[in-house]
Amino acid sequence: MKVTIGGSLKLAFRPWVEGLEHVPAEGPAILASNHLSFSDSFFLPAVLHRKVTFIAKAEYFTTPGVKGRLTAAFFKGVGQLPVDRSGGRGAGEAAIRSGIEVLERGELFGIYPEGTRSPDGRLYRGKPGGLARVALATGAPVLPVAMIDTEKIQPPGQVVPRLMRPGIRIGAPLDFGRYQGMEHDRFVLRALTDEVMYEIMKLSGQEYVDVYATAMKRQLAEAAKAGKEAAKTGKEAAKTGKTGKAESAEKGPARAERDAGGGEGRSEP
Repeated sequence: MKVTIGGSLKLAFRPWVEGLEHVPAEGPAILASNHLSFSDSFFLPAVLHRKVTFIAKAEYFTTPGVKGRLTAAFFKGVGQLPVDRSGGRGAGEAAIRSGIEVLERGELFGIYPEGTRSPDGRLYRGKPGGLARVALATGAPVLPVAMIDTEKIQPPGQVVPRLMRPGIRIGAPLDFGRYQGMEHDRFVLRALTDEVMYEIMKLSGQEYVDVYATAMKRQLAEAAKAGKEAAKTGKEAAKTGKTGKAESAEKGPARAERDAGGGEGRSEP
């Protein structure tokens, strides 16, 4: 896959990368990245010599039909791990176990602390469960990663990708050995996650928003829905107004005629 997909991506988009020297030649490490685009999971592995394993939502592996089978084959081919995100806490535990297994094999594990793609290009608050618990359970170093301009290559609704150069910055590894054995302390999980997000912010130059991206997406969806309903109500009101004016216009001559007739009747002796 590195030769085919990875080679094609590097040839077509020519991504620039800084900090490759921070990625260990062997042994486990966690790549904690911001998440701007679906293509992040392709550009990052493409510029590395080692395999990177991300977790992917289970729908990519279970969608029926020819397209679904091709998608599942692709994600299996690039070594992605399916995780059912509909199971609440159980899904989170499955993701954590998957990450630990990858690192225990001495491999690279990729994770997006924000939990979902940024809805507007800003950096959102990291979720403290997955990244922090995997890091503390394995002792693996955490490398902050900044994907840059990947969201501009194929914005939502655009079918054909835009040919431009995205960037990737990989920061120096962070060691959280001082927190070893404290993976059940929620304050430690929060502190570790915030430290990683701060390093990602410095690398990416993004504006930081201290709310979860999932919450912002809900707010944007609700605002869009409210806007559509308001527009629909406005159109209906405008339509009703036009209809009322038309009916008034039709009644006008008839009323005038009746008034005129009544006036003639009253003028007769």
